[in-house]
Amino acid sequence: MGLELGADDYITKPFNPREVVARVKAVLRRVPDTEFTKANVLRFTNLEININEHTITTFGQTVPLTSKETELLWCLASHPGRTFSREVLLEKVWGYTYCGETRTIDSHIKRLRQKLDIKDTSPWDIRTVWGVGYRFEVRS
Repeated sequence: MGLELGADDYITKPFNPREVVARVKAVLRRVPDTEFTKANVLRFTNLEININEHTITTFGQTVPLTSKETELLWCLASHPGRTFSREVLLEKVWGYTYCGETRTIDSHIKRLRQKLDIKDTSPWDIRTVWGVGYRFEVRS
């Protein structure tokens, strides 16, 4: 009856808390993250990220990035100043919760920094927040 009235899912008692969490995550995956998809192009001083075309332009030059590097940069840059944990980045960019080693984020961040050639004089940066994760910062 609940499904006929418009519910996406339901669980009967007794239930397993892990099943509840898994079902909630499944429903949330079907709902678009409006903050994440609000704009198609992000512009900062000497940096343009076009998520639809997967193109990054910095200091007038197109920078070839992989799909995951582009999505990772988009995720960080679409929320300047917000710190993301590695686990949240895995979930937002790779689309899953990973219980093991999260160092793939570190490797991707390292390659992003190299490819974008971020220097101390750059107007933006990808900062490491030790013990937490990463954030995109716009320097004044």
